[in-house]
Amino acid sequence: MSAIRTTCPYCGVGCGVLMTPDGKGGAKVKGDPDHPANFGRLCSKGTALGETLGLEERILTPLIDGTPDTWDTALDLVADRFEAAIRDHGPDSVAFYLSGQMLTEDYYVANKLIKGYVGTANVDTNSRLCMASSVAGHKRAFGSDTVPGTYEDLDQADLVVLVGSNLAWCHPVLYQRLVAAKKARGTKVVVVDPRRTATCDIADLHLSVASGSDAALFNALLVELADRGMVDHNYIARHVSGFDATLAAARASAPAMTGLSYRDLTTFLDWFTATERVVTVYSQGINQSESGTDKVNSILNCHLATGRIGRPGMGPFSVTGQPNAMGGREVGGLANMLACHLEIDDPAHRAAVQGFWNSPTIPKTPGLKAVDLFRAVAAGRVKALWIIHTNPAVSMPDADAVAAAIKGCDFVVVSDITQTDTTRLADVILPATAWGEKSGTVTNSDRTISRQRPFLPIPGQARDDWRMIADVATRMGWGDAFGWNSAAEVFSEYAALSGVAGDLGRDFDISGLADVDYDALTPTRWPVNAHQQGGRFFTKGGFFTEDARARMLPITPRGPVARTAPRYPFRLNTGRVRDQWHTMTRTALSPRLNQHIAEPFLEIHPADAAALGLAPATLVRVSSPEGQAIMRVAITDRVQRGHVFAPMHWTADTAPTGRVDALVAAVTDPVSGQPESKGSVVAVAALNPSWYGFAVSVDAQSPDATYWARSRHAGGWRCELAGLEVPSDWEAYARALFNLPDATCLSVEDRVRGTYRLALMEGGRALAALFVAPEPVHLARGHLAAAVGQAGAALLAGRPDAGVTDPGPTVCACLNVGLNTITTAIAAQSLKTVDEIGAALQAGTSCGSCRPELAALLAQRLEAAEWLCCTNPVRDSSRESSVVAGMHEQTHTPDLQDHELASLQ
Repeated sequence: MSAIRTTCPYCGVGCGVLMTPDGKGGAKVKGDPDHPANFGRLCSKGTALGETLGLEERILTPLIDGTPDTWDTALDLVADRFEAAIRDHGPDSVAFYLSGQMLTEDYYVANKLIKGYVGTANVDTNSRLCMASSVAGHKRAFGSDTVPGTYEDLDQADLVVLVGSNLAWCHPVLYQRLVAAKKARGTKVVVVDPRRTATCDIADLHLSVASGSDAALFNALLVELADRGMVDHNYIARHVSGFDATLAAARASAPAMTGLSYRDLTTFLDWFTATERVVTVYSQGINQSESGTDKVNSILNCHLATGRIGRPGMGPFSVTGQPNAMGGREVGGLANMLACHLEIDDPAHRAAVQGFWNSPTIPKTPGLKAVDLFRAVAAGRVKALWIIHTNPAVSMPDADAVAAAIKGCDFVVVSDITQTDTTRLADVILPATAWGEKSGTVTNSDRTISRQRPFLPIPGQARDDWRMIADVATRMGWGDAFGWNSAAEVFSEYAALSGVAGDLGRDFDISGLADVDYDALTPTRWPVNAHQQGGRFFTKGGFFTEDARARMLPITPRGPVARTAPRYPFRLNTGRVRDQWHTMTRTALSPRLNQHIAEPFLEIHPADAAALGLAPATLVRVSSPEGQAIMRVAITDRVQRGHVFAPMHWTADTAPTGRVDALVAAVTDPVSGQPESKGSVVAVAALNPSWYGFAVSVDAQSPDATYWARSRHAGGWRCELAGLEVPSDWEAYARALFNLPDATCLSVEDRVRGTYRLALMEGGRALAALFVAPEPVHLARGHLAAAVGQAGAALLAGRPDAGVTDPGPTVCACLNVGLNTITTAIAAQSLKTVDEIGAALQAGTSCGSCRPELAALLAQRLEAAEWLCCTNPVRDSSRESSVVAGMHEQTHTPDLQDHELASLQ
């Protein structure tokens, strides 16, 4: 079969992919060389998309109270319960919670139903958790949620400032684009981040600012720009208001808040002031803050003051986290917006949308934003809730309280493709089509609209989201307004509505696509109308305010509301890891992606770890006023003293005690409503389990332990375990863990060392094995995962036979190159550069997101050699564990510590 052009379902880069179905339910994956977002590049997640297409985890029939039922029965029930709530309690008693995973057409239909026909603005999206502060900052400064620049600006800039953005891991294809620009034109890169991330590998300057001090940094920059005569007074006179008051406020703030050295701060100010072509890229580190909107505007202020906006190689650039976060913003997916960047609180805008829809109503005021929405659910004010393609029981702040709210709601319907922590709380589950089966559009971070096209048949009774929403609308009496026959018809209506917005002077206008050949639509950057196609905004002003002038806003930096105290002495930063995405409902299906980092962890500074008596690879209990979690210890100076970092991916299915958002306080930005995900306060204490374990099996385990984290591998499943109490009978425990009551048991016990090893056999093959020790278990995990179901009793050795190579934990996920393979090649071939590793092993030659880790392994090798050569070495406790573990992974502690969470450099 020929390849189908579609768009990757992960981050907001919006990469084009070519999918070639294999006729067996799978497909081959290749980057689309003609797509302007990626030109054929893919990251590790995109490369592994073919491993995530199976149906074994899919919901394929409607479920009512957990029991399969028909579509008619399920949709009748949804319509009846929503109608009853509206009749008895008013339209604000119902709500939708949507997702940046939805296609634009799905988003549009949901918003049309709830705002134009139900008559409430109680519809929000998980984009509130990642990009709402950017939306609010744009609107305050530009009068609209407009991203001024394009990806090409990264190619043309002389200085790129990355603020709160770990581009190497979160947007790897953009990172590689920046690497290429740096190599071609010598682009300088500044990384502004309290934590040393993988992106720092290409940084000419890393500004390890004090947490939350970004606005103070950009205020200092604004003052410096003014004092050095770099303000573009002509641009300000013609196009900008508020400069004098903004500069006065900036002069009143204290650069010392940043915690930076004089040298680093001065270097940054020198580079920015002296360089015209500057792009400032910002992401969650800015947005996920209780003062995120102010931070966004502090960045925009500097670009407006200098006129460095809307021209090649310069401007502020917000990079989004989801594949259609931008599309959701465009259709009015947020509670405070209407479709096509029109405003709820503008009577003319409301009348225009209602008139176009010919709808019976339109809300006059914004609805409940995400945090307030779930508080209303908890309080019983929301009686009926529809959640679509998101997992708020894990991803919302104060996640335990959110899960309890959903569980207690009178009626909950969830549309999704697999079971999640949230679907298990639903009264009705509706089976949706997945990526690869659905048809629609998405918009990426630089305003490029791309098609998602189906290349697989729709399985079971799964149904497109737009269609199931329209079916409910029909049952509620509004069938004439929701009678589309295809996603193409939905898109055409939406594009036509955008023309109304354009006539009202708004930025978002794709009316030129209303009659486009939908199937043949190529990637297109908006706006698209009779007057303009694509391009940059604001080169010559033209802002979307009443007087067409931008607004600079006085910003007073403020510290976090939550203060550390003796009971909670650490500040928690949360984020992502390279090969997983959101709550892993897709990426965890890929054995390859699970080999990089297999369990939740907490980064902590060596001095803090020493004060708490923590050893590498042990476990800690992390507590906050909201909840608790248990995680693996990663001791590293990547984080500052007094700060800890944990990723947000794990769920009740993968590591129930590792749900990090259970720790995060539901504190929000007062303007955007976006939660603070980077500054909650926590306490950290050693867990001190009585035993640690590692399990590997052909079939999924059913763990019963104080701590466990499981993941897929190519031959089955693996699981890390630990317990506060020792089971009285290890054989009985293992049989229950693996659900193998009749298998033959082989075991080895060392009572002196307190270790126990057990294999459950069938036909001479080990179907499962359990390894237990009083300390973190030293094993060749990759070897065991590959051998289970194939090897016999030799599996109990825990390491390969002599002469058999164990590749070790995966470092390069694209080409499946392991740590031990790399370190062996470095030593045997005297490899000295990342490019030499690539030439020898191909590692780092695909998406390139592992290149920082390869560089770190080279550095570790050099440090180890220097240490071994010293007659009186000074032992650096922050490095010793990584050096030693990197040299001896095959017999050392869990993968996560085997290369000092190796790859987290």
